[in-house]
Amino acid sequence: MVASTSLEVLPEDPTAYKTQAYWEERYQQEDAGTTFDWFKTYSELKPLLNEAIPNKEAKILMLGCGNSTLGEDMYDDGYKNITNIDYSKTVIDNMKIRCEDKPEMTWLEMDIRDLKFDNESFDIVIDKGTMDALMCDRGDVWDPSEELINDVKGEVDEVQRVLKVGGTFLYITFGQPHFRKRHLQRDCWNIDIKTMGDAFHYFFYTMVKF
Repeated sequence: MVASTSLEVLPEDPTAYKTQAYWEERYQQEDAGTTFDWFKTYSELKPLLNEAIPNKEAKILMLGCGNSTLGEDMYDDGYKNITNIDYSKTVIDNMKIRCEDKPEMTWLEMDIRDLKFDNESFDIVIDKGTMDALMCDRGDVWDPSEELINDVKGEVDEVQRVLKVGGTFLYITFGQPHFRKRHLQRDCWNIDIKTMGDAFHYFFYTMVKF
């Protein structure tokens, strides 16, 4: 597999990251062997993920999977029951081809703000950088736009709905708590935050539904 590092796929306007059109066009320029990971890879996240998901039989939903290797690496580590969704048809088709040797994984074209699953369907929901793409906005980070607030609320509301009681929502981001917690707060969970990295910090948010 080849990591996507070409500057040709980077948008001139960073707000393009929150649009379906940008990702669809980008993935059409890349083949099934191309990978791109926001932030950390599984090898770096493995200790935290293994702690948060001790049961490798857990039913896992991966939000905005893109062509990241995260799901594949988790599968190889024993987490077989993974449903991957993305709103780009192209990347879902590519990932089905790439992961033909992983028959227990599922790949579905779907918007994270409108999940087509029953209530309380999953033990684990993972977002690694997907919410951050929704937050690519030119507005004031201290006073986000109504559109941004509604987009993120749509995602978190859907996560809350499809997550089982006792299930866990994991969010991996560079977003600092004073910018992110307001969007994640719900009456049905507390927010635990772990910090990763030295010079540049990433954050691992854990929310267990009660």
